[in-house]
Amino acid sequence: MKHQEALTKYLARFIQELSNSGVEDVVISPGSRSTPLAMLVAGHPKLKYHINIDERSAAFFALGIAKQTRKPVALICTSGTAAANYYPAVVEAKLARVPLIVLTADRPHELRDVGAPQAIDQNQFYGNHVKWFSEMALPDLNEEILRYVQTNAARAVSISLEVPAGPVHLNFPFREPLIPIMDPSPYTEVSEQPSIAISHGNLHLKMNQILDICNRLQQKEKGLIVCGVIDDPRFVESIIPFAEKLGYPIIADPLSQLRSGDFSGEYIIDSYDAILKEIVSDEKLKPEVIIRFGGMPVSKPLTKFMKKLNDTEQYIIEAGNGWRDPINNATYMIYCDEATFCNDITMKLNERHGSSWLKMWQDLNTIARNTVINEICDIDDLDEGKVVIELTKRMPANSILFVGNSMPIRDVDTFLHSNQQNIRILANRGANGIDGVVSSALGASLYGEPLFLLLGDLSFYHDLNGLLAAKMHKLNINIIVINNNGGGIFSYLPQASEGKYFEELFGTPTDIDFEYAVKMYDGYYKKVRNWDEFHQSIAESIKTDGLNVIEVPTNRQKNVEIHKKMWKRVSREIEQFFQGDNHGD
Repeated sequence: MKHQEALTKYLARFIQELSNSGVEDVVISPGSRSTPLAMLVAGHPKLKYHINIDERSAAFFALGIAKQTRKPVALICTSGTAAANYYPAVVEAKLARVPLIVLTADRPHELRDVGAPQAIDQNQFYGNHVKWFSEMALPDLNEEILRYVQTNAARAVSISLEVPAGPVHLNFPFREPLIPIMDPSPYTEVSEQPSIAISHGNLHLKMNQILDICNRLQQKEKGLIVCGVIDDPRFVESIIPFAEKLGYPIIADPLSQLRSGDFSGEYIIDSYDAILKEIVSDEKLKPEVIIRFGGMPVSKPLTKFMKKLNDTEQYIIEAGNGWRDPINNATYMIYCDEATFCNDITMKLNERHGSSWLKMWQDLNTIARNTVINEICDIDDLDEGKVVIELTKRMPANSILFVGNSMPIRDVDTFLHSNQQNIRILANRGANGIDGVVSSALGASLYGEPLFLLLGDLSFYHDLNGLLAAKMHKLNINIIVINNNGGGIFSYLPQASEGKYFEELFGTPTDIDFEYAVKMYDGYYKKVRNWDEFHQSIAESIKTDGLNVIEVPTNRQKNVEIHKKMWKRVSREIEQFFQGDNHGD
């Protein structure tokens, strides 16, 4: 009984402090060795727990909740390979800066490395993919140990949230018996313990640094603000006045949250991918300075364009201690909270009026956007780019669009244009993998807003297990599967010219009928044949609760031809624009 008492008080103190520190959601993968953690979380009066049987799916599900709520989420599994199945999501969380608290149960020390079942080496299991690891002490009634476990709970949450956010890992060895004492509630006594209050501040610049930056920027008319992956409402509010004062256009990646919202889109350049796809005038587009916020944008043409600007000043604003400069062109690495940086600089800048540079980019954006829309809207066949246009036009305001990797995120980059629908766009762009996308989207669908998931057939196949969460937790999600029967993105890469090996090694057609998988999870399924059916299916899915899957069959080769034709048309229009005037001189 003394062992169970120690087990109960030790973990109750830990779990209570998780709650006090801001954790609200816990995802549990069922198992034996994790029994005490799972039962005590389930018995907590405030924590919400979600069962997800498949560990890989569970971890991505937790990742999706954390992305949507912008809060840390705890994740519990048993010992052995269960922890290994969390690995892909832990990697994604580290690179995408998402706060996860990974709690793995383990065999006690005497059962390690002696052939005991379900015992693997879990110490430092995730290596450098977590911000912090702690091998927890065995449960004990000693007050010093109880204070220790409480402190580690607060520390884990704090480290996961500290900029840049990310995952932490705590490994708990447990001896049998594993059943805690649940009656009376262990939280009656624990709730009276004082919690540990931890405060986080924002990095900011000194006044002399602010004035120095303002002085340099004020002298340069030709500037670009590049906003990559960043999901902070404060930043959205601060970046528009910043751009207005400088007179610089904003190159807005869809994951910057600047493509859709209740703000002026006057400074937003959303068709830069099309503009830069086949550059006709490098010199006219060349900026004197680039100010970059967030992760690297999705667009390869933009990355190539910036990489060539060796003599252009490039500022990278980092809120934490990261170094996000894969093109190695940073001139100034500035560690400062992004919103604070914009606000402080904006206050000290003189407003620039009548910038011909800004007008050139705005005109180019209008030309590229109109050309793209005209080219794509003339297509009667089901087309991947047109899916983005037709879907976003019909999504309710204040929705979430979760986007799969490979071609869908690139199509969103090209075809989702500035609007005021306030669509929040999420994606797993840390490691850019196709695993776990369904589960992440389902996690993000847990609270409130209508959610649409746009992904390819291989990504959908890769995480079909994740659909169980929709059934178990009665989640509402609308999934649009673009089915080009294989890896569509490879059709745009040099491998496409290798006809002898392409389909087997890269195209990888699966010929799967997804209808049966969707019905297995009690979902509604519709395979559309034309645009009228697509529009009708979207309208019905908005009105229908539960799992809705709309499959859009497309042709890989035809899609490549349509895109190439569109890009050439954009290039011609831009060339004519420059030939007709001396813009940018």
